[in-house]
Amino acid sequence: MAAIDGDKPGPYYHGTKVDFRTGDLISAGYSSNYGQRKQASWVYFAATLEAAIWGAELALGEGRERIYIVEPMGDFIDDPNLTDKKFPGNPTKSYRSQQPLRVIGEVEHWQGHAPDVLKAMKDRVEELKRPGSRRSTKQVGPW
Repeated sequence: MAAIDGDKPGPYYHGTKVDFRTGDLISAGYSSNYGQRKQASWVYFAATLEAAIWGAELALGEGRERIYIVEPMGDFIDDPNLTDKKFPGNPTKSYRSQQPLRVIGEVEHWQGHAPDVLKAMKDRVEELKRPGSRRSTKQVGPW
């Protein structure tokens, strides 16, 4: 796995509904918060707050939406679910790693999407999960 080189510095963000504390590690190997909830072999994060907001808003569960500032603990790559296929390059600055992310803080104040925009995205996510959908078995979302 190729590491992202030093020209792509953080900060990096991870959006979720899971309650973490500073110093906790966010690791792959747990059920995904998205899609069909399969065991995730990657942990996803982004260098844009916008992508992390989507991650928090689209995460399954009843917990409070949270955005953490994270530090990758190992190599990471562009998220191939979003880069060069859905969008040219990596405009969302979305990444994934098989190594953990260390929580170094939480973004306390952020603005979520308007209810109609969020509903449209959730509807699209549900559509993509249906059998026969082009990406029904893949992770969906801009994170």
